[in-house]
Amino acid sequence: MAAQRIGIFGGTFDPIHVGHLVCAQEVAWNYDLDRLLFMVCGKPALKDTTSLSDAEDRYWMCCLATADNPTFEVSRLELERIGTTYTIDTLRELQTQLDPEDELFFIMGADALRDVPDWKDAYQVGQYAHFVVATRPGTDLSAARELLAGRLPDFHYDVVELPAIDLSSRDIRRRVADGQSIRYLLPEEVEHYVRERELYC
Repeated sequence: MAAQRIGIFGGTFDPIHVGHLVCAQEVAWNYDLDRLLFMVCGKPALKDTTSLSDAEDRYWMCCLATADNPTFEVSRLELERIGTTYTIDTLRELQTQLDPEDELFFIMGADALRDVPDWKDAYQVGQYAHFVVATRPGTDLSAARELLAGRLPDFHYDVVELPAIDLSSRDIRRRVADGQSIRYLLPEEVEHYVRERELYC
């Protein structure tokens, strides 16, 4: 089989929304990806998980949201790993499952860039994938770039500017809790799932 270009888009996806999908599609198009894996986090190391929704709910919302795009897939790799989730472990495990010629592209939000020096084995992550930082128009990366230059000078990444969609999972959870509309902020199937499961109430 020919070598594949595979994207990895990690997140808690609590819930997945149109901003996530736009980001994934934009990177998939820009980098001519054959597949893009939505990697649903189990227990991320640098994020408070005390109020995180059940892993199965987050997984199935991703499945519903991506079902109509043949390039998108949802992975259970991190959900089935025991203990804290680390990016380096995911990349290493994926490499054992793929052909040596396959290329990995790791997608991350601009807000996560400053955390990279604190990742487990941060000096090694760049050996396993091309890193793509997705930003919104007007995003200022200067502080993160300065931090990386000082603490992790060999870490290389591309920057892809996304259409301006100011939306977060936290905002959607707040809107649900406040009884506000979330229509069109996430796929219709995911909205129905949130309502039926009474998530974020």
